Amino acid sequence: MSNSQTIPASASPTASSATTGHLAFAPAVFWQWLAGPVWLLAALVTWKLPDRDDFPDTGQFAFLLFAVGLCLLALTAIGRLRERAPWALVLGLGLGAWEVMQAKFLLLPRPFFGTPQDLLDVFLTDWKRLGDSLLHSLLLLVIGYVSGSVLGIITGVALGRSHHIRYWVRPIMRLIGPLPPVALLPLTFVIFPSTRLAGEVLMALAAGFPVAVLTWSGVSAVDHAYYDVARTMGAGDRFLVLRVALPAATPQIFVGLFMGLGASFAMLVVAEMLGVKSGLGFYMQWAQGWAAYPNMYAALIVMSLMCTTLMTLLFKLRDHCLKWQKNGLKW
Repeated sequence: MSNSQTIPASASPTASSATTGHLAFAPAVFWQWLAGPVWLLAALVTWKLPDRDDFPDTGQFAFLLFAVGLCLLALTAIGRLRERAPWALVLGLGLGAWEVMQAKFLLLPRPFFGTPQDLLDVFLTDWKRLGDSLLHSLLLLVIGYVSGSVLGIITGVALGRSHHIRYWVRPIMRLIGPLPPVALLPLTFVIFPSTRLAGEVLMALAAGFPVAVLTWSGVSAVDHAYYDVARTMGAGDRFLVLRVALPAATPQIFVGLFMGLGASFAMLVVAEMLGVKSGLGFYMQWAQGWAAYPNMYAALIVMSLMCTTLMTLLFKLRDHCLKWQKNGLKW
């Protein structure tokens, strides 16, 4: 018997990775033990080297770097850092280099490039306005995205199930759907009584078109044998839609939801910058007008965290609804 026959398939790394469908990233051990010291070194440089100007919160920023360095060392000691260690190391190096280049030597042009302590000062002193802008953006986004997604799913199911609806609605979708929603911004500001309502309508349009098209595709792709079997057991149209068409089209629906969420993010920023007088987009426009670039960067960070959190929640919902595809795609 050959050696290849005596080795179990489960013991082969190649066979294991082929079974799981992806390879796990396992960084070297030294990455883990370097991450914490790099942050501690950045804290020491921030504290000891003199600033080239009167920058706020240098001591607080040094303490923050020091605290993160200690946390990273603790996580390394208990084996919880592992694959995130390279990112922790690179972030520590980046913050330390930024501090040295700008706060200690002023190598980057001001006011376009602030210092890390400038950014920290924005979060410490202007957190109320940032939080209020975040709440306004979330409310605007949720109303527009959810309404557009619901209408998109209803439209997609109707297009996939009815020839009459497809005859009348399909030309309208082909005419309006491919248009960038931002191109309709001046028109919607005239038609609707408030700029906020206009922004919600445009976000609904941005989310609804991809959701409708992919829902339609998923419903149309359902095997007709499923419908025939359900009808022989006495199922009505409502059962066919809710228990046959929608579950079978769920993977395509989630693809449309992801695409619609990305389009809604883009439309949110444009609407808040050009018309809606609230939210993170408006805050960024205000900061740029006053040359308060640290405030603008802080708003960008908050917006990025908001977007990635919503996308993560949508992935969690997808994994819950599509448990058989749970490990197929990671966010």
